[in-house]
Amino acid sequence: MARRRTHLEHENHEAWAIPYGDLMTLLLAFFVVMYSISSVNSGKYRVLSDALSAEFRGTPRTPQPIPIGDMPQNISEQLPITEVNRMFTAGMPAHMLMPLPQARGTVRDGQRMAGSADPRDAANAALIEAEAARQKELAGVEADVSGVLANLIRSNLVHVSKQGDSVQVQISADILFASGVAEPAPAALPVLQRLADSLKPWPNAVRVEGHTDNVPIRSGVFHSNWELSAARAGSVVRLFSERGVDPQRLAVVGYGQYRPLQANTSPTGRNANRRVVVIIMGRGRNGGYASP
Repeated sequence: MARRRTHLEHENHEAWAIPYGDLMTLLLAFFVVMYSISSVNSGKYRVLSDALSAEFRGTPRTPQPIPIGDMPQNISEQLPITEVNRMFTAGMPAHMLMPLPQARGTVRDGQRMAGSADPRDAANAALIEAEAARQKELAGVEADVSGVLANLIRSNLVHVSKQGDSVQVQISADILFASGVAEPAPAALPVLQRLADSLKPWPNAVRVEGHTDNVPIRSGVFHSNWELSAARAGSVVRLFSERGVDPQRLAVVGYGQYRPLQANTSPTGRNANRRVVVIIMGRGRNGGYASP
């Protein structure tokens, strides 16, 4: 009986190429992952976390799908950053370790986490608070002035109004001064004294403005309506100072005929333009006197 001839199988000397190729593929995938996380993105971390958890544990870490373009605010609670960091850094040389960012804090119970407050928020809050205090102060000034001049306000001889960051007291010059005269009439002194007493407790700056009509001055004392208007405002300021108002708070401005309220073509218009305006200004942001 003839003996069956056995064929010797040839040894494959290139079998190492298969595991080597697998190793290169894994290394390529590893470095692709490392490159993808070089720019921090919380969404990528969640995707990577789910993939690694599914691979090693079989179930995803996050129970809900990842939204695109609208990440949840409480992502720091859902994202296992420390676990991902431990997976990547295990066995890596120290010089290759890349620190991962800390999870952003969330607002809980209406308060920010320590160290996360924006200084600009505090500055804006301070400005809003200062403005509220300034407006409250001006409202108090307006109430005091309106109280002491109530009779003249009802007679339409005095107008008190709050305009922006100031309170304006407009007094007809005809009840304060004779024609062409800068000294207050005796009957006007009680009015100005009551007004000064109402302003004395407040720290606000006070500017007194004098205005005239366009009728040329016929007095040998004043050469123009400008000088007359400034002299009248100065007389009011002097009386305020003598009554106890801090002189550092006071300022004088003479506008003459150049800021009329009405046209000077009628007696009514000229009467409205002859006036003294006392402006009580809101205090500056630094707590000092407001600039005129």
